Amino acid sequence: MKHLSLLLNAVLLIAVAFLYYLHFSAKKTNEIKFKPPVSFNSNGSHPLIAYVDLDSLNEKITYIKTNRKLLEAEQLAIETEWENGYRNLEAQKNNFLKKGESITQQQAEGFQAYLLEQQQSIDAKKQSLTQKLNEKSYKFMDGIQKELKKFLEEYNESKAFTYIMTTGNGLDYMVYKDSSLNITQDVIAGMNEKLNAKHK
Repeated sequence: MKHLSLLLNAVLLIAVAFLYYLHFSAKKTNEIKFKPPVSFNSNGSHPLIAYVDLDSLNEKITYIKTNRKLLEAEQLAIETEWENGYRNLEAQKNNFLKKGESITQQQAEGFQAYLLEQQQSIDAKKQSLTQKLNEKSYKFMDGIQKELKKFLEEYNESKAFTYIMTTGNGLDYMVYKDSSLNITQDVIAGMNEKLNAKHK
């Protein structure tokens, strides 16, 4: 009986020791498993990441602001010309209808055909001008993007960032941003200097 008690105690001790081992070895495994991965540069240091706020660039780079206003003014001029064209047609129609009963069917049909032709002409002109403006806007934005990439390549020669990302309204894919990584003010100052000198 005494031997059985000793045997049971020994088995319990081994079981407790085994459970203790499993508990602490599993904890270590989990810690390693859930540790976030960190990538390193070839020299063994952490990668340096920076970001640029595109909304701030649009608001504070003089060349972009000036050209955006010019493009918006062109858009407004197209809309105004189109609206004026339709107002003019409406006035012509009202003047024609004032003739009342003296209008023949042939005159009415002729005037109807004239109105339709004028409407198509006004719409076609608007479409053509809008297409040219869209092409101009695309060319402008594409040029700005190339200038930005070129500037960041030069800027990064001394800073040695591994990644430079963009953020902004509608393009913000970063769920967390450390403001110490924000290089927007440097980019605004540098791009203003570069573009002002280039487009004097």
